[in-house]
Amino acid sequence: MSKGILDQLNPEQREAAKTIEGPLLVLAGAGTGKTRVITFRIAYMLQNGIKPENILGVTFTNKAAREMKERVAQLVSADDAKKVTLGTFHSLCAKILRKEIDRIGFTANFTIADASDQKGILRQGMSELGFLKDEVPVEAVMSFVGGSKNHARSPREAKMIADTDFEAKAALIYERYQQILENQNMLDFDDMLCHVVKIWRKYPDVLKKYQETYKYLLVDEYQDTNEVQFELLKMITGDKKNICVVGDDDQSIYGWRGAVVEHILDFPFHFKGAKVVKLERNYRSTNTILETANKVISENSGRYDKSLWSEHGEGETIKVIGTNSADNEAGFVADAIYDVVSNYDLDYKDIAILYRSNHLSRQLEQALRKMEIPYRLVGGQEFFKRKEIKDAAAYLKLIANPKDDQSLLRILGVPPRGIGDKAVKALKELHAATFLPMSELLGHEAFLEKVSSTAAKGAKELSNNFKKYTDEFATPGDLGHKAKEYLEDSGFANGLLKIYKNRAEAEKRRENVDEFVNAIYEFENKTSSAPLLYEFLESFALLDENDKTEEDEQSGNAVTLSTVHASKGLEYPYVFLVGMEQNLFPHERALKEGGKSEERRLFYVAITRAKSNLAITYATQRMRHGRLLHCKKSEFLRDLPEKYTEEMKPDNFFSGVDNEDILDEFSNIFEMLED
Repeated sequence: MSKGILDQLNPEQREAAKTIEGPLLVLAGAGTGKTRVITFRIAYMLQNGIKPENILGVTFTNKAAREMKERVAQLVSADDAKKVTLGTFHSLCAKILRKEIDRIGFTANFTIADASDQKGILRQGMSELGFLKDEVPVEAVMSFVGGSKNHARSPREAKMIADTDFEAKAALIYERYQQILENQNMLDFDDMLCHVVKIWRKYPDVLKKYQETYKYLLVDEYQDTNEVQFELLKMITGDKKNICVVGDDDQSIYGWRGAVVEHILDFPFHFKGAKVVKLERNYRSTNTILETANKVISENSGRYDKSLWSEHGEGETIKVIGTNSADNEAGFVADAIYDVVSNYDLDYKDIAILYRSNHLSRQLEQALRKMEIPYRLVGGQEFFKRKEIKDAAAYLKLIANPKDDQSLLRILGVPPRGIGDKAVKALKELHAATFLPMSELLGHEAFLEKVSSTAAKGAKELSNNFKKYTDEFATPGDLGHKAKEYLEDSGFANGLLKIYKNRAEAEKRRENVDEFVNAIYEFENKTSSAPLLYEFLESFALLDENDKTEEDEQSGNAVTLSTVHASKGLEYPYVFLVGMEQNLFPHERALKEGGKSEERRLFYVAITRAKSNLAITYATQRMRHGRLLHCKKSEFLRDLPEKYTEEMKPDNFFSGVDNEDILDEFSNIFEMLED
């Protein structure tokens, strides 16, 4: 690594990268190279004698963490790159909890509850507290519990501030939910952060150990932090205050899941003496796109003043197209995409269709299929959420954590083994009387005597199978082979034929299970030491949406369909933003709850996904809630600068497609972007 490593950065990036000591806020506008700044800053720190073990980088997605690791490895020695801790909040907390969680009543082989586990435990808690099935909606309680944890509220605190009948009931269920989780040695995703904060508060010596290890902290996407993440960062930073946060208040779009934009706005208040560096040079878009985005976001108050610019020239005007109906809008977009790809030097993969709400994709998908245009849905079908994969994971989770009653209940009848509803009821009653894990009771005489001979036979075989493979998995390594044998020996893999009578369907599901086992082999191959089962299950549980999105066969060259939320961090030469109608974007619920500023930030994010061309559409009629409604175009469209915007009818959009001047302009723009 040369001494002039920072010479590769622009002046503002360089200033951010070389500021090592003390608190630093890097305001990184869309497309301004924030990941580049973070990775070069790490390399510069290592070059200046800071030990890699003392550097901690925290982000929100596995994809971002991987990208940082790869870029750091290109700048420094491979050995140093490996020693730098770079990961998500959840992966960092999982690492800490495996070492420290015994201090608060759990054991290190805890398992992580997914959404279906959470719902199962909540329903169990409701039943035990005597609530009727439809009295309190489980989804609403789940949201209440998540919101409480994001704001660092314990069940006791949630009960104290409850001011509606629902909140009072939800707080009681929250309390019971936490008790059941602890009994089963399980954590949900929010617990992973909350429990670290709890341990650090209760045991200052443990906190001090991590403060002395991680002396330099970097945080990506800081505008997305919730209350617990903020508290965790503040605690680990300690008195040294060597914290660098990178983010953009104008891209804070996750308030609905607990993100607090004030964390970035008030950073200089929370960390006295903070230096602020603004990154405003955009490397992605034309100035038409950027000037439009600047104008739109300037309508928000309470933000840092920033003005994005680039060297990519002015570029094409933004097209705003009104259509008569949602069907016409979808048809227009499909026709326009076909037209653009046919006449310009573009592939389908260069194009994205963005929308505020997922339900808008249906008509778009129909229109694209009609035109035989390949597409992929971001966050669409997810391999790891398929039933047979979740069932296979439940088998393994039960081996890693025998107290995991949710996993046992999930697989008792998968495949059918004669353990029906009466047997399950008897098992639950015995569990309530003894407080022993259900997996332990499964082979117990007290249970076997209460059930039919068929159920007893199935339960005993399953219990013996658990015991055999619990011993097998106790030694590290050889996970793939053990998992393959276990899933076959338990009757699960071959039992899919009993579940799915259609042989082709059963074989497809079996192939998916085989692919799941392949994932275990791949995990082993990437792990330097012989791993234990819980290590694979943890990596499986911590997969985020970027890891889980499955693309269809043609997705190598396919149009992307995505919500604006899911598109953050992505970029496309050509973007169609659809459904720009009042109460749809901005969303009706957000307007009622005073969230217009966040909706405008979401519009800003949508605009800045486009590199060179942006077409915005709206419909004057749309079917909503079973009724055909007349729609007004979004109030946000009034914020578009006239200089850079061109309103047109659908037919006019296609009128100039053979104009050589336009084709030449397109070629020039893409040559600049490639350079």
